[in-house]
Amino acid sequence: MSDPNPSTAIEQVIDRLRHTPGALLPILHGIQQQLGYIPDQAVPEIAAALRRSRAEVHGVISFYSDFRRSPAARQRLQICCAEACQARGSRRLERHAKRALGIDYGQISAHGEFSLEPVYCLGNCACGPSLRIDSGGQWRIVGRVDSARFDQLLDELSAVPVEVK
Repeated sequence: MSDPNPSTAIEQVIDRLRHTPGALLPILHGIQQQLGYIPDQAVPEIAAALRRSRAEVHGVISFYSDFRRSPAARQRLQICCAEACQARGSRRLERHAKRALGIDYGQISAHGEFSLEPVYCLGNCACGPSLRIDSGGQWRIVGRVDSARFDQLLDELSAVPVEVK
């Protein structure tokens, strides 16, 4: 997020990557890396530069869950919803997390502190239910998360300053 002007950042990324084979994904990743998300204004610019329809560009953005259409929360929380974690209590964790944060999946808590997202298999099946935490680009996976552990993690995360990249 080095450039405060989204239009300039979008133009620079497109100009730098437009001739790359399969340029759409590198451009989308580049814009998100620069701005922290892909603003709506980027869609027509990318479409024009790559001679694609806006629907094609939007379709790729909406297909991949890691692309964000709005600024990210300061810290992203992802609850594993795969079968192994469900068998170990992820549904209870999910209900508790939604109540504790006051949000549903895909939303951001008040003051932009936390977002909550489902994720399907973190490869930590034996230690479920699992939670993946993104604090400013630093991912970590925590296993055996119950309601009490979730609350403890929220307290810890709220106390630590995080620089979002």
